[in-house]
Amino acid sequence: MAQRGRLYGCPVEFALDTLGGKWKTVILARIKEEPMRYSDLRRLIPSLSDKVLTQRLADLVDIGFVSLDTFPDGKDRYVLTDNGRDLAATLQALYDWGSGHGRAIGVRFRSDLETAT
Repeated sequence: MAQRGRLYGCPVEFALDTLGGKWKTVILARIKEEPMRYSDLRRLIPSLSDKVLTQRLADLVDIGFVSLDTFPDGKDRYVLTDNGRDLAATLQALYDWGSGHGRAIGVRFRSDLETAT
């Protein structure tokens, strides 16, 4: 995780250090669509263990991309903060690139299987 005062070679290095690994970006991409309960994220990202999901959500809260808010129905949901919403266009660009280039080489996506049933 990024550290205050650390010297980075370029802004991309800082951005990747802050987002660290694939799971934070996957979680952010899901929460970008709508606020989500822990159980929603667990169901949508089945290859992610409970331990890692809990750790990555805590990281995202700590760095200020996500907050845990209580909704009028009394249930807690993870939502993007202003800093997290600043990433929305970047996350969408990564999604679009991955979708287009992945399909071009024959990659399949879980969302394709869900819509086929």
